[in-house]
Amino acid sequence: MNVTQKPNILITGTPGVGKSTLCKKLAKKTGLVWQDISKIAKDQNCIQEYDEVYETSVLDEDKLLDFLEDEISPGGNIVDYHGCDFFPERWFDVVFVLRADNTNLYDRLIARGYEGKKLEDNIQCEIFQTILEEAQSSYNSEIVHELQNNSEQELHQNIKQIVKWITKWKKDKIQKSE
Repeated sequence: MNVTQKPNILITGTPGVGKSTLCKKLAKKTGLVWQDISKIAKDQNCIQEYDEVYETSVLDEDKLLDFLEDEISPGGNIVDYHGCDFFPERWFDVVFVLRADNTNLYDRLIARGYEGKKLEDNIQCEIFQTILEEAQSSYNSEIVHELQNNSEQELHQNIKQIVKWITKWKKDKIQKSE
């Protein structure tokens, strides 16, 4: 990596924890490019099928990764998706797993129209730390960080923490190149 390169950041977590809100604000603050994987998958026709039970699209992961390779390689991206184990480890300099307590998550998912099995399974996913464990088993543990995202105050604190991480990353890159 060269000194002027910007980091690639993965923001992941159960649906409803606030990934997109955080990514949008973080991209605006840092100038990094927000890669909304769900939107990209639809726009680039990287959908295999529609899951009737969960009322959601199923990714064609290989097609998506092929499309994203050239976008991600130069750095400077914030990748936003609720899963992470299919992304190449080499893509990311850091992984932030957003978490929310069950009451907040339940209210957020209800507001999105989640119900039945979809609602129940997403709450279970958060209770059992499924996405956190997926990130910890898919990436070097040193780059995986858990952030609570239950309130506007925590959201702003998380953005500050990530900006601080980016500043340190850049400083470390400069020192390594000297």
